[in-house]
Amino acid sequence: MTELTAETPNGHRNMLDKALDLLHAVSVDAAGRQASELADECGVPLSTAYRLLTSLTQRGYTVLDKRTRRYTLGLETFVLGQTVAQARGLTGVARPILEDLATETGEATLMAVLSGTHQLYVHYVRGPHSVSVTGSPGTLGPLHCTAQGKVLVAMSSEKTRRHLVDTLDLTAFTAKSITDRAEFRRELTKVAQQGWAIADEEHEVGIRAIAAPVMRDPVPLARAAISIAAPAFRATVDTLQRWLPALQDAAQRISLVMPME
Repeated sequence: MTELTAETPNGHRNMLDKALDLLHAVSVDAAGRQASELADECGVPLSTAYRLLTSLTQRGYTVLDKRTRRYTLGLETFVLGQTVAQARGLTGVARPILEDLATETGEATLMAVLSGTHQLYVHYVRGPHSVSVTGSPGTLGPLHCTAQGKVLVAMSSEKTRRHLVDTLDLTAFTAKSITDRAEFRRELTKVAQQGWAIADEEHEVGIRAIAAPVMRDPVPLARAAISIAAPAFRATVDTLQRWLPALQDAAQRISLVMPME
């Protein structure tokens, strides 16, 4: 888990930070987690964990199974998630378009948004083949070695782009991952100029993807990114580029149905 690190002036996380850490840790396992393991993972005393989890449970953000003593997410988190999804156009309006794209190309389609130093997957449509790229909405992915991540960084605000280029951990997931900051900067310049990005086995060996931004005038910034992802044995880089017109058309269609922010 990536722990929240906001600190008070004296260097200690406040209670809100600790509660959010616990809530995030609860979300990792759908089967639930016990207070002791949550306390250990989040670095808080067990008594503090119990106190904060009791408050979260009373407010409906967590649920305690009295038999197993495990905490799971409560319905209030669902309400918040739905509110955000509606406000940002991340609900069902985009999925039919992604389904059409998956049918047309025969491969998996995904949609993601920028979330801090990661991309957050919000939609996934499986391709029709028995062997297809998989994805999990609600999970985080890297930015520097994925097609969607490159698009989201390259077409973010200048301030955000500069910060991410300077601070992202350029982990080598494969031998093709970009790990040099100057090379990453050049790649983003190229992506911004051409309006799309490719990841050629940079995040996972055997997986290629092409992504395009979902934008909305008058601000020329990516509100989201969509991609087509396929096994490398079935899709060459040339194949990905042949799908570009269909991908860009889908991105445009999604931009028209997403609500204005």
